[in-house]
Amino acid sequence: MDFFKEDDIKKFISTPSFDEKVLLNKDTRYPKISVITPSYNQADFLEKTILSILNQNYPNLEFIIMDGGSTDHSVEVIKKYEKYIDYWVSEKDGGQTAAINAGFKKATGEWITFQNSDDVFAPNAFLNVAKGIKQNADADVFFGHLLMIDGDDLVFEHKKQIPFWNQAQVYEGMQVFNQCMIFKRDLLLKHGYFDENYKFAFDYEICTRWGSIPGIKFVLLDDFWGCFRQHELAKSSTIFTVGLTEHQQIKNHYSKQVPSSFPESILYKIIKFRKLALFLLRGDLAYFLYRIRFNRTAKV
Repeated sequence: MDFFKEDDIKKFISTPSFDEKVLLNKDTRYPKISVITPSYNQADFLEKTILSILNQNYPNLEFIIMDGGSTDHSVEVIKKYEKYIDYWVSEKDGGQTAAINAGFKKATGEWITFQNSDDVFAPNAFLNVAKGIKQNADADVFFGHLLMIDGDDLVFEHKKQIPFWNQAQVYEGMQVFNQCMIFKRDLLLKHGYFDENYKFAFDYEICTRWGSIPGIKFVLLDDFWGCFRQHELAKSSTIFTVGLTEHQQIKNHYSKQVPSSFPESILYKIIKFRKLALFLLRGDLAYFLYRIRFNRTAKV
């Protein structure tokens, strides 16, 4: 798979490039995809997130924005594109997890995802997902590869994933990037919504919950279709304290349901070896070498 150029995402989300007729005239031959965007005082990035969704030019899109009563110019940004937004609200809510859940309950698509208001989708994400849905009729969750972008929308890292394994999910951590994950809405109806007790690790909890339920199938789509933005405001958040505490709580809970096949110290080594082995076995030498070079450079 080709790597993205540094400015590919910047070009994609800099200006509207969608066809209004395609967005407004829903084509039901395509799976209906509902996208929820929670937001609060993220006006500087919100328009780019919106454009990353609308510029997909996906023919059967349902777009929902749940704004927590922003005091910046977020509402102005939303109104600029409200013709293409199926539902939006700007009012005080119970935080990010509650806002996402409220959006989920508004959604009507068979397939559902969310994208935070500082993260974005990569080009052709939804069309590639639609192909994956057609080819994997028994799938419940699709996930893909991730691009890391900075505050100026420039790509600085590529992160590829490997097929889902719930022991790795429980003991190592998140095996699915929420920026490039989509799932059947029925999973929420059958197994519950995001746990609002968690402010940061709600995505880790629900993927671990689904992975612990027999019969739920995760499918990796071999595409970069989501972007996580690393910027100064995000770095100053409490994710590294509260988030790590939540992560440990979730791990402690699910490790009782998914006991390790090996002592944890050995399991961690197996998990890392599995990643390297799978990249090599599928002939992805370019990415294998890229990770070695990137890791060396990152430590300098």
